[in-house]
Amino acid sequence: MSSNVTAVSYGLKLSLPDIQRLRSLLTAAGLGVGAETRTGDARFEVYAADCALEAELDGARRDLAAAGIEGVDTALVPAALRSAPRKFLIMDVDSTLIQQEVIELLAAYAGKREEVTAVTEAAMRGELDFAQSLHARVAVLAGLPADVVESVRSEVRLTEGASELVAAFQAAGHAVAVVSGGFNQILRPIAEDLGLHYWIANELEIVDGALTGRVLGDVIDRAAKEKYLREWAAAEGIPMEHTIAVGDGANDLDMLGAAGIGIAFNAKPAVRAAADAAVNLPYLDAVRYIAGV
Repeated sequence: MSSNVTAVSYGLKLSLPDIQRLRSLLTAAGLGVGAETRTGDARFEVYAADCALEAELDGARRDLAAAGIEGVDTALVPAALRSAPRKFLIMDVDSTLIQQEVIELLAAYAGKREEVTAVTEAAMRGELDFAQSLHARVAVLAGLPADVVESVRSEVRLTEGASELVAAFQAAGHAVAVVSGGFNQILRPIAEDLGLHYWIANELEIVDGALTGRVLGDVIDRAAKEKYLREWAAAEGIPMEHTIAVGDGANDLDMLGAAGIGIAFNAKPAVRAAADAAVNLPYLDAVRYIAGV
């Protein structure tokens, strides 16, 4: 029995030979190619084809990933998700919504940036338990004056296309959330500026004007990210099949797997391999083309 999907391909440039080859790859993966569109801007180009899929979806995704064109990624998206009247977008923050890893910026003020960066990278590859690694990294911040948080906040930059992605979803009536293994003190003003529907991160403990090297409450780990995805989507009355999750590290794997489509954004290899789709462009708004927004 066939199913309807849209094949969305994106890259810095898509030449006519690229499009012709993409058609051949789609056919070889068991897709009957129908209506086609091309769009994009000066930064990247997008080719989308409505398809009838005769094969199994995950298998077709693997086939396309294995036989793809260098510099071009293709997402196979269920037609029901792209046409859904309301969708729920949830994103990771560090190295996804924003360009930096906040814990590394904070650690620089303690003279521990290289040490903390090594631990962060191992945790994002899935080599360390996230909660344990977070406690270890935050411990090096003990004694720092609380005003370093303000200094770090001024260093944070949104990923290119982040504002445009959020605005496009909101303008179309969809819900947008972020869930972060980072810190509320940094995320709060970003979430408020973007007008996000939901957001949560860890809370740095501050006592007598200084960081204690601890976080308050339960750590936002990979299980918590999936939990909030499910809770918030339910609160909005949006079925899980109509949710889109975006992240880059092992801490995002559970929510990527639970969402209607999980998108690895400039992610670690293990995350790209597990996700339904990958964006290897520096532009976060490529996600809107995958979701049909």
